[in-house]
Amino acid sequence: MLDREDYMRRAIELAKLGEGKVNPNPLVGAVIVKDGVIIGEGYHMKYGGLHAERNAFASLADPKLAEGAEMYVTLEPCCHHGKQPPCTEAIIEHKISKVYVGSNDSNELVAGKGIQMLRDAGIYVETGFLKEECDALNPVFFHYITTKTPYVVMKYAMTLDGKIATKTGHSKWISGEESRNRVQHTRNSLPAIMVGIGTVLNDDPSLTCRLEDGRNPIRIICDSKLRIPLSSNIVSTAKDIPTIIATINPHEEYNRFWHEQKEALEKEGAEVLITEEKDGRIDLSDLMKKLGEKQIDGVLLEGGSQLNYAALQAKIVQEMHVYVAPKFFGGSGFYTPVGGEGVEKATDAMGCKFISSEQIGEDILLRYKF
Repeated sequence: MLDREDYMRRAIELAKLGEGKVNPNPLVGAVIVKDGVIIGEGYHMKYGGLHAERNAFASLADPKLAEGAEMYVTLEPCCHHGKQPPCTEAIIEHKISKVYVGSNDSNELVAGKGIQMLRDAGIYVETGFLKEECDALNPVFFHYITTKTPYVVMKYAMTLDGKIATKTGHSKWISGEESRNRVQHTRNSLPAIMVGIGTVLNDDPSLTCRLEDGRNPIRIICDSKLRIPLSSNIVSTAKDIPTIIATINPHEEYNRFWHEQKEALEKEGAEVLITEEKDGRIDLSDLMKKLGEKQIDGVLLEGGSQLNYAALQAKIVQEMHVYVAPKFFGGSGFYTPVGGEGVEKATDAMGCKFISSEQIGEDILLRYKF
């Protein structure tokens, strides 16, 4: 027989079905239980669509069945009018008797108000139910809603001797097929992907999502001098896949190449986004602020090494995914995951906190958080 934790874990399963479709909204699942039986369930299916609670009510064979039932919902029900009406109203109208909430909502428009509204209506509310598991659904949302900047995941694959390419720069493929497929799921879950101009010039990537039902992320290229070739895969597909070329104003009073390149890129469908400058390069903190204003709540950072170092220096990275392949390339210290000048002493190292490790095929995925 199912118990209360089983019901919430079902709600968590449902919430994950919205991955890649609801940004910048959170993943949410809801289950309605009566007399020990699940009678309705739903999840937030797409941005702008019905929320999980209302989808759960819509799944009922008869709306009257909800009277006296319990609801398990992974995130505090909303209590404000947005693209959809408040879910608290629906819960009260359907005469739910008990609500079990996993995560509290960090959105200042909700933040405890939804729970209080339900309690004021005489509904029993238990909060923090399987909180850790429910919180794990939405690190991107929680970060974005409180900071207004994207949650950045740095990802790279390396050999056991810490190389991301051979001495000739060849890098396809370091990780195995299973790992590369996992990366496609990460690309699908986050709304944007970011690389430096060096990666574009060296590899000419497409930066698309190759899952059958996946979505292509918004491509963001950090290119302070607008060197990206108009013939590159990125630019040639910019009319079909949203593409942002992040840059800075040229130092010269009038740089003919820069202005002509900007006009050509925009004609090809790319957006040229001018950021503040820091030491002659893109100010990544300012870029994150501007991306947040565009409602981009998450970014997958795929390097290269110079951009990785700059991102760590700017402290814009929240999480790291490191794929370690059982291979050795040897050679000198070139082609490492993080470039830049580096620190002078071991005590100056940038630290992070271990989250998990997982074997994927023959590779190991290491996850860390800052």
